[in-house]
Amino acid sequence: MVNKPVRTIADIAELAGVSKSTVSRALSNSPLISEETRNRIQAIAREHNYQINQPARSLSMKRTNTIAFITHGYHSEFSVEDLFFMEMLGAIASTLAENNYDLLLVNVDPYKTDWINDYLNTGKVDGFILMTSTHKSQHVQKLIEVQAPFIAWGVPIASANYCTVTGDNLTGSRLATAHLLELGRRKIAFLGGPEKDRETQLRYEGFANTLIAAGLEPDQNCVVHGWFSRSCGIKGMNQLLDKEPNIDAVFCNSDFLAMGAIDVIRERGKRVPEDISVVGYDDISLAQYSNPPLTTIRQNINESGRLLVNNLIQYLETGIVTNVSVPVNLVVRESTMPG
Repeated sequence: MVNKPVRTIADIAELAGVSKSTVSRALSNSPLISEETRNRIQAIAREHNYQINQPARSLSMKRTNTIAFITHGYHSEFSVEDLFFMEMLGAIASTLAENNYDLLLVNVDPYKTDWINDYLNTGKVDGFILMTSTHKSQHVQKLIEVQAPFIAWGVPIASANYCTVTGDNLTGSRLATAHLLELGRRKIAFLGGPEKDRETQLRYEGFANTLIAAGLEPDQNCVVHGWFSRSCGIKGMNQLLDKEPNIDAVFCNSDFLAMGAIDVIRERGKRVPEDISVVGYDDISLAQYSNPPLTTIRQNINESGRLLVNNLIQYLETGIVTNVSVPVNLVVRESTMPG
């Protein structure tokens, strides 16, 4: 039996059991792959007397100066109507333009990861910015597996080693809860995002620990989870008031949740903030114009978008980047303090 001759990067990729892009990076001594993988691929190339076709390699490794922004718009509650998403996207697009990069907006299926090879191996993009979702882990694991350059928004997955930018969820929830306690509120509800979402879990941890430190036991009748949308705020607040009519405050995990909650509170004949104080999260542009203007935890969305872009570009150029937690702060408005 005659062995197949090794003439191309694809041949080496087949022998090594890796992608063509990984072989290209190994042969160019890229820092984007591990030393072990690089040495193994280079050993295969030497064994088969493979000679690098420099013009072809240069073409295959040519930078496109395009970054793909991976969205999860498949979720009915996560769409272009989500101002947090839109404001983050705007900050990312502006920072990319400042760095002479183009933006490619990609909507993906939550249960499939084949989009990664479609965009990486065809040379369409240099890297990816991944927005958080409840299905993030399988996309992260696949991106790591193929050694794709990427950065993600949101709390890092503990079992995976990759680059992230996230808000300080623990501090944000502590600030919100402490503010409500300082106002004399004692029956404080938690209207959260998806229960399995790490952001939601950390915000609940900060909320519960702050109550306990004040001598109050968290009441599970005062906890409801949903998505981060206004419609889930309406549904969740109805559930909370049905279970516990004497709620005097609610900490909502997004501004849209808070706006939906306020609608329900008023429909039930109660006043905001006199009867029930409401705190949101994010400080989207609409928060200051809601009725009443919304007290909220400000995530610096513009700064977060800027860091996602700059850190990904740094990773593309050096192979080195660190995770960043963006500071948050409490913005007090009339949903907790009468004007």
